[in-house]
Amino acid sequence: MVRDRRDKMASLIRQKGEISIGELKTHFPSVSEMTLRRDLEFLDQQGHVVRVHGGVKSIEAIIGLSEETYAKRSTENVDQKDRIARKALEFVKPNTSIFLDSGTTTTALSRLIPDQPCDIFTTGVTCAAELARLDKPIIFLAGGNLNKVSLSTFGSQVTSQISDVNFTVAFLGVTGFTAKAGFTTGVLDDCELKKKAIQKASKVVMLMDSSKIGKVLTYTFASLEDVDVVVSDGNLDPDIVELMHEKGVEVI
Repeated sequence: MVRDRRDKMASLIRQKGEISIGELKTHFPSVSEMTLRRDLEFLDQQGHVVRVHGGVKSIEAIIGLSEETYAKRSTENVDQKDRIARKALEFVKPNTSIFLDSGTTTTALSRLIPDQPCDIFTTGVTCAAELARLDKPIIFLAGGNLNKVSLSTFGSQVTSQISDVNFTVAFLGVTGFTAKAGFTTGVLDDCELKKKAIQKASKVVMLMDSSKIGKVLTYTFASLEDVDVVVSDGNLDPDIVELMHEKGVEVI
């Protein structure tokens, strides 16, 4: 119960960016203020939040690495995302089970998926909206808390829903990549979900445009050893491509 409460508290703080003790009490009315302060002290020690006067801030809010709004991201690098989506389409096969991460590039891929029988699981509200035009696939939109910024579902219940599903292929979005840190994201819940999808997938396909290279966010969800294919825009640094090939990763 303590762990569940602290997980919910951390998710709430990340979603809001900053929250006061008074606001936390309204979300956890049955928990004493002393217990809430102990929870915040624990989260601070674990590096999830930073204590400030009267409350806490998320790490993302402090260092300015919070996920960008979907509306802003959807207008950036549009040609590259479409190019990546068209390349990734070759891994979408009939009569398979597919995991589609949330994000603008996976949404572009959703727009291209043909009407053929398959099971498609996604946390992306925009992905589900694009897939709604299809008759033959079975579409599963994972239920959980709604991230109004990225238009996706998140939380421990989302991760739990895919724990018993075996995916033929998982398409994952990337916020940052370096050789040292691997593939990173700025949100802990997103990190845990991606890790679970990787664990349950026979083939892991990263959708990553070249602008993500050199960026390091707070949480690492995969190394090159976890990945089968990187689909990019054709503008990756040759040294990065060589490194990926050395690790057995196909680069398209």
